[in-house]
Amino acid sequence: MKVIDIINKSEKTVFSFELLPPLKGNEATRIYKTIESLVDFDPKYINITTHRDEVEFREMPDGSIVKRTVRKRPGTVAIAASIQHRYGIPVVPHILCGGFTKSETEHVLIDLHFLGIENVLALRGDGIKNQHIFQPEKEGHANASELVKQIVNLKNGIYLEEDLKNSTPLDFCIGVAGYPEKHFEAPNKEQDLFYLKQKVDAGAEYIVTQMFFNNQMYYDFVKKCRENGITVPIIPGIKPINMKNQLTVLPKIFSIDLPLELSKELAKCKNNDEARQVGTEWAIYQSKDLVANNAPSLHIYTYGISDNVKEIVKAVF
Repeated sequence: MKVIDIINKSEKTVFSFELLPPLKGNEATRIYKTIESLVDFDPKYINITTHRDEVEFREMPDGSIVKRTVRKRPGTVAIAASIQHRYGIPVVPHILCGGFTKSETEHVLIDLHFLGIENVLALRGDGIKNQHIFQPEKEGHANASELVKQIVNLKNGIYLEEDLKNSTPLDFCIGVAGYPEKHFEAPNKEQDLFYLKQKVDAGAEYIVTQMFFNNQMYYDFVKKCRENGITVPIIPGIKPINMKNQLTVLPKIFSIDLPLELSKELAKCKNNDEARQVGTEWAIYQSKDLVANNAPSLHIYTYGISDNVKEIVKAVF
């Protein structure tokens, strides 16, 4: 079932969450355990992240430095298909610009279609580590709007090879990302909204936000989107804090602010267990308020940790 249909047909806020594929060499057991701990709360769909190749420099025993290209978390398509067929829950694999050519993207979408997967989240993705400016692949997309257009073309049966005969349309529901506190590369919020509208105008059917910790940021963001002609559902993304160092790490990595009250409570924590409890309580507070204000869905970023997510959804749903 498509995410947009799930949202439109639901009379109340629904619940979804996001998982990372296992590290290369690892089994999927942990992912299955996470899902099984949450399945009783009726998650309506599950997002699966995609990860590009990374460049590493390793020192060899002789002191020389060797450059290697590695993909630490392969298997997005396979684990997504496994989850959907094992649990009957729709999955939303992420499709990236960064690290992928248009041809590779087309092949992935064909595979997803054959596997019965109907949803994707179209993202530009990050650049190569330590790369200050995002650089697309030589035959890749420069931004998410271009990626959405390619997926929409496939929905209309238009492939990269224009001379294909009797081409089959690949009908995906397309989600995109939005940033209540603006993308860190955008010069201002107005320009960021302009780029977001481009993605929606290109064919995106819903928006899921980056994590935020002040719900007013989300409400203001939704209001601004509506004023700018963006009418698709906007799903809030919730990240339960589970480690003390996230007090400083999350603002640095994601260019977001933590409310003063939350930051004060985290600063008092003596260890990760205490920080995790503070983070869980804050996420419950956020989630209850969002449900009370008719958010279409709550999308929780789990990163494979389910105990606190279980506590949150049990308190909210």
